[in-house]
Amino acid sequence: MAAAVSQRVLRAPACLCVFCGLPGAGKSTLTHRVLGTATEHGWKAAVVSYDELIPEQAYYTEVEEDGVKLKDMHTNWKSHRQAVLQYIEQFLERPEVVVELPSSPLIHGAAWQLCVQPLLQPEELNTDGTPLLFLLDDNFYYQSMRHEVYQLARKLSLGFCQVYLQCDLETCISRNQSRPRPTPVKVIMEMEKRLECPNPHKNPWEFQSISLNSTNDVSKSDIQRVIELISMALNNPLSPAEDNNEQKEADRLKCAMSVVHQADQACRRLISEAMKTARENQVPSEHMRVLAARLNECKATFLLDLRKQFLQEVRFLQEEDVNVAQVVKRAVESVFDDKKNEILSQFIIIHKTM
Repeated sequence: MAAAVSQRVLRAPACLCVFCGLPGAGKSTLTHRVLGTATEHGWKAAVVSYDELIPEQAYYTEVEEDGVKLKDMHTNWKSHRQAVLQYIEQFLERPEVVVELPSSPLIHGAAWQLCVQPLLQPEELNTDGTPLLFLLDDNFYYQSMRHEVYQLARKLSLGFCQVYLQCDLETCISRNQSRPRPTPVKVIMEMEKRLECPNPHKNPWEFQSISLNSTNDVSKSDIQRVIELISMALNNPLSPAEDNNEQKEADRLKCAMSVVHQADQACRRLISEAMKTARENQVPSEHMRVLAARLNECKATFLLDLRKQFLQEVRFLQEEDVNVAQVVKRAVESVFDDKKNEILSQFIIIHKTM
């Protein structure tokens, strides 16, 4: 199977082009403009819009903590993103069976068939060596999200490149509000804090990347830069050869995700204890909601800082080299627990002085 895939790629190159940036940065507009230009260069292209492929409920879910309903990121979101890449891989291996793919709760099947339909024209499939382009349209605000795409491109010896749309927060929020189903402003603001732009100096695998200022409409020269980037990626497909540094980097990211996940669980337990203490001190219900929001905001900031600090200080480590439980315990007890107690004390003191 792998040999067949390699032969097909050599005969008909394919490229995975990642478009990343905040909601409202102009990714969808740009991908469709590139789509219209692709045919002029003899390419078959498809826009892989994660918003259309992934069910809306996958992004956020309503959870209840101590009687207070909150919005939180869905823990299964990663599974949906990986399902998109699996569908791309299956298509590249057997494009003729795209209509026979089993239905999945992770992906809108009808949307996927519409997505890849341009790649199946004409009906005799891609036997003439015409390059295939997958224009991946999503926020991709963590570099680990983009690295998953890179790994697939490398596995199948595809071209890989990235286009980062740099747009100021105010403009993104303004554009987003005009959408039929806008992303909550708070989510965009939080995403802006977490955004990890492509950094070829830090991550060599991101060397095929460009940054476009999309505060104003992208120009024809911007479109030309994207086309030139894709052309370079097509002419320089990745090699699946062993790379120990890549494996170590993947292990480091995996370890970081484990640390953050366990820290999140520990913080949730501490927040639950804090809410219980507040109730025992008869903090009014209207203040309980504010307290819960403050504690969850504190948790989000703590987890973001923990992830950044861990990735900066722990360079290229195998997961077994790190005592995850010890790292989590030290960070939670020395940082988050103190901040939680400070916030809780403020609410109890305010209530007792009323």
